[in-house]
Amino acid sequence: MIKDGSLVKQEVAQLNAPDSEQLRVHSIESFGTHDGPGIRMVVFVQGCQFRCLYCANPDTMDVKGGHFLDLDEIIARAVKQKPYFRDKGGVTVSGGEPLLQRAILKKLFDRLHDENINTVLDSNGRVIDQQAKDLLDVTDLLMLDVKHFNNEWHKKLTGLSNVSTFKIAEYRESTGKPMWLRYVLVPGWSDQEEHLHELGRHFKDYKTIERVEILPYHQLGVHKWEALGMEYKLKDVSPPNAETLENAASIFRKYFREVRVN
Repeated sequence: MIKDGSLVKQEVAQLNAPDSEQLRVHSIESFGTHDGPGIRMVVFVQGCQFRCLYCANPDTMDVKGGHFLDLDEIIARAVKQKPYFRDKGGVTVSGGEPLLQRAILKKLFDRLHDENINTVLDSNGRVIDQQAKDLLDVTDLLMLDVKHFNNEWHKKLTGLSNVSTFKIAEYRESTGKPMWLRYVLVPGWSDQEEHLHELGRHFKDYKTIERVEILPYHQLGVHKWEALGMEYKLKDVSPPNAETLENAASIFRKYFREVRVN
């Protein structure tokens, strides 16, 4: 059964209940090394409105999936792992899309700071409102996933507009707090040179962007799509080769001081 728009909006709104002491979580990873600086505990939250064609974790999309965890339990886990974080590590909240639970995450990040634990938010920038700004203000590092600079291509890739993503970036820049950009390079979909240059020109004067990470497209999540009975539309798209990756990196290096291919 296809849900009507009002029901979907209601379910999304329920994710962000401001009086809640629980976070809807998909999974938690210990000792993550690819989700921000240092060694990190990575909390993958449940629920996402984007429908990225290459999503490696389509099981995180459903806003009614996953399970609830008390904020106190998440804090306790982080404190136990604190000796491994050292100077650079901490807790990263990824997704799904964390901003769908922004009011609850604000509480979590405040409490993590009480324990002197660094916070990172990995977001596609889906929501920009006062609650999102309040969360960003207690976020030590924002890793912003830009799916595509061109809005029409963005809609083809994700099903939604990129307007809020760029508004989130603009707000982050206004605060002077650090940000990394992440960009998934999909051959034929997000590797067009003209749009890579457009992205570079748009962000080149941002003072808060410390790094740009290029994430090569892969098909490691195809089996999850199949298990969920969902059609994977990029089966015929191969991962980018070394030349394609280097070309994208060389373009971004014209505009940003640090570019990495992950």
